[in-house]
Amino acid sequence: MKTINDIDLNNKTVLVRVDYNVPIKDGKITDNLRIRASLPTLELLRKKGAKKIVLISHLGRPEGKNVDLTLKPIAKELSKLISNVSFVDEIYGSKVTSATQSLPDGGILLLENLRFNDGEEGNSKDFIKSIIDATGAELYIQDGFAVAHRAHASTDAVKNYLPVYAGLLVEKEIKNLEKIIKNPAKPVLLIIGGAKVEDKQPLIEKFLDQADQIVVGGKIAADGYKTDNKKIYVAEDFDENAAGDKLDIGPVSTAKIAGFITDAKTIIWNGLLGYAEDPAYATSSTIVADLIGEKSDSETVICGGDTTGFVENLMEHHKNLSYSLVSTGGGAALEFLLGKELPGIKAIHS
Repeated sequence: MKTINDIDLNNKTVLVRVDYNVPIKDGKITDNLRIRASLPTLELLRKKGAKKIVLISHLGRPEGKNVDLTLKPIAKELSKLISNVSFVDEIYGSKVTSATQSLPDGGILLLENLRFNDGEEGNSKDFIKSIIDATGAELYIQDGFAVAHRAHASTDAVKNYLPVYAGLLVEKEIKNLEKIIKNPAKPVLLIIGGAKVEDKQPLIEKFLDQADQIVVGGKIAADGYKTDNKKIYVAEDFDENAAGDKLDIGPVSTAKIAGFITDAKTIIWNGLLGYAEDPAYATSSTIVADLIGEKSDSETVICGGDTTGFVENLMEHHKNLSYSLVSTGGGAALEFLLGKELPGIKAIHS
């Protein structure tokens, strides 16, 4: 894969696709994982002499210009983490040109929400060319892994105008995911949770040959997931609320999963094991996250938005936890694991 390390960036204007689609409540960012995940690429761009760094991202699904989904708060948060950050409330045009030209050497400019324009999701060549023309970009860095499975202007059409290279985040995601697909250390353990069996079944089937053990928990198990395959362990006991709703897997199931984790050398976890939004039903997910995060002798990959968010929050309080990859990818990570082609990754190889 062509990466940021393979190119001369000195004195170049670089356009970077980041993924700053972060949760915001009452105007405040509640989890800045994806912003922090972009910092190594931005710092390396500066180290390698990039003259101007222009960032593009989306936030939410605005369906037109929705001021509630402006990236201005993102720029404010980013400026707390790295110096010389500016924001412009346009995506292209003379205002963007002026803001780019005004950047100091190594300065960072964040443009407004890409999805304020239909051209982004429409994979419009004209739209992405307008951004390139306004910024004077000479190179394109794809570092938004979470959107790499979408054929959008910033993931696909851009390859028609600029050479595309992988940023450090995309490189890290792909290398770790490829390792567990192509050459995983045995035994391999796949832990599946969450609510929708139709979303998870393809992953279970994909790993039936490769995994030594598959665990099914979460609402899928609570709803009575059935299988005759002896390789698949389905949670067998549950913690219930007063109404009898099964909201977490119980101690017997958790203990069995703990044993699988102890034995495993490669662990992939996708989907929480209980209704972890309520701390009363986060017990099994917390135990599993702790056990996986304490394994220094294994390749450990956490993927899926709810799962990665849960693990990231836990890491804030449990400083001893470490994972090979806490994926920012969500759907992109799952599609990659399923062997699907990702337009944003294919563009890097073009």
